[in-house]
Amino acid sequence: MNIGVCKVRLRLPENDSLKGKRQVSKPIIERVKNRYNVSIAEVDDQDLWQLLTLGITCVSNSGPHANEVLSKVVDFIQKSKFDVEMLDYEIEIIHAL
Repeated sequence: MNIGVCKVRLRLPENDSLKGKRQVSKPIIERVKNRYNVSIAEVDDQDLWQLLTLGITCVSNSGPHANEVLSKVVDFIQKSKFDVEMLDYEIEIIHAL
C-alpha cells in the first residue's frame, strides 16, 4: 500500500476577508474531490485571508500511480481559472507495509 500526500500553498491576491477565502476554497476543494477521487482539506493558514494551504491524499497499490494522481491535481489547480497563485507544493509517497 502506498499513500500519496501533497501540500499545496496558494495565494489569493484579490481576497480581503475570510468569507471571500471560503468562496474561493470551496469550489477548488469540490472540483478536485469530484474529478480525482482524493481527500482534500484546508490544513493550515485558516486565519489568514490571502493564504490557502491544502492537504491532498490518495491511497494506491503503486507509488508511481499515487505520484501521478497528485501531480495531475497540482496541474489542475495551476491551470484552472481559479483566482489563485500557486506559491509552492510538495509531494511525498509513503510506502506502508
